[in-house]
Amino acid sequence: MMRGARQLLPVGLLVILAGCTTLEADRPPDWNSMDPAALADAPPTYGDLLTLPAPAGVIPAAVYGFRDLTGQYRESPNSNLSTAVTQGGGSLLAEALLRSGWFQPVEREGLQDLLTERRVARQHNAGLANLSEARVMFEGGITGYDSNTSTGGFGARYFGLGGSEAYVIDQVTVNLRAVNVANGEILAAVTTTKTIYSYELEGGLFRFVRNQRLLETEGGYTYNEPRYLATHDAINAALIHLIVRGIEQDHWRLGDQADRESPVITAYREAFAQQAAQATEQTARE
Repeated sequence: MMRGARQLLPVGLLVILAGCTTLEADRPPDWNSMDPAALADAPPTYGDLLTLPAPAGVIPAAVYGFRDLTGQYRESPNSNLSTAVTQGGGSLLAEALLRSGWFQPVEREGLQDLLTERRVARQHNAGLANLSEARVMFEGGITGYDSNTSTGGFGARYFGLGGSEAYVIDQVTVNLRAVNVANGEILAAVTTTKTIYSYELEGGLFRFVRNQRLLETEGGYTYNEPRYLATHDAINAALIHLIVRGIEQDHWRLGDQADRESPVITAYREAFAQQAAQATEQTARE
């Protein structure tokens, strides 16, 4: 009798721990101890954006929109009206332009609201300054969202005890181009992609501990990389590549020409050169 009790003791502890974990997960949050609102997480390219060398002069730039051109919707059930990527690409691009230090974005997406506010202000003040003119206009959009570009996993189970892991990789694609407002020429264009990782780990125990006594316990962990951050990262990368491309083609200039060899400029210039070399090699093989 004592031997059977000792054998069941670890199982009983396992059940108690699983129950406590479930109760802890189901417990309502303590609103007084929840984290306050904070700045959004910065994407990996944000540091590169902030460390760009200073330009010879800040260029006024306009963004009329950066639309979702994918036509993709979420695959989850009951979400036919929810898109797969953010609809705020224009706002993300305007922020990236401002943070880069190379461009001064002027308001164009909310231009009608701005004109209305100026009309109201004109009733109280006689002379308002003219609106700032843009010299460069940025166009483009989120051109692709590919789900399940790569999937995989692994699982094993022995004597009712086992676990599994699985991953899914999606990909978001962004196209950005700079247009000369004076003549409509496209100064530079670039396309960037960002992979989005989803990961799932789970384990469980399923076995009979006594006659007609079944023990079953499960646990797991899932991580989904935020699509918003992935899109933000792709937009930032596209802008940095565009700035570096414009420097190489003398569309805009550095404040100090010695900064051409700065780490961030060199890294993005080499990335473009590597892409061109790979394309040439592939063409030669075909």
